[in-house]
Amino acid sequence: MSHSHGNLLGEPDPTLLPANPEADAELAEGTPAAEVASRHPTVSAAWAALAEEALGRTERQLRDTIEAYAYARTGYHRGLDALRRNGWKGFGPVPWSHEPNRGFLRCVIVLAKAAEAIGEQDEHERCIQLLRDSDPTLAP
Repeated sequence: MSHSHGNLLGEPDPTLLPANPEADAELAEGTPAAEVASRHPTVSAAWAALAEEALGRTERQLRDTIEAYAYARTGYHRGLDALRRNGWKGFGPVPWSHEPNRGFLRCVIVLAKAAEAIGEQDEHERCIQLLRDSDPTLAP
C-alpha cells in the first residue's frame, strides 16, 4: 500500500483580505482607476486596473509595458502589506475565490506578464511560483 505524505505540519489557513467597499464601488461604477488609486492608494485592485489597462493597450509600446510593470509592482507591494497585516507569513494560500484577494493576484499576473515582456525572467518565474503557491488554479 502506497501512502502519500504531505506537509505534516499542515498548510496555513487561507489568507482572506478585507474588502474596501468604497473603492470597489468606485471601480464598479466606472470611476477611472487613476482616480480610485489616488483616493485609495493601498487598494491593489485599483493598481491592477491601471496595470491591465496599460498592458492591454492596442497600440502598446515599450513605455506602456514599463508603465504596466510599475503599476503592477505598486499593487503587488500594497497587497503584500495587506496580506501581512491579515496574518500571511509569506507562504500559504491566497485564494482567487475570495473577491478581495483578486486585486493582489491580478497585480501578480500582470507583473509576471510585464516582467516576461521586458526580459526579466527571474521576476517572471518568481511571480508564477507565487501564483502557484497562492492558488494553483491561476498559474499557467
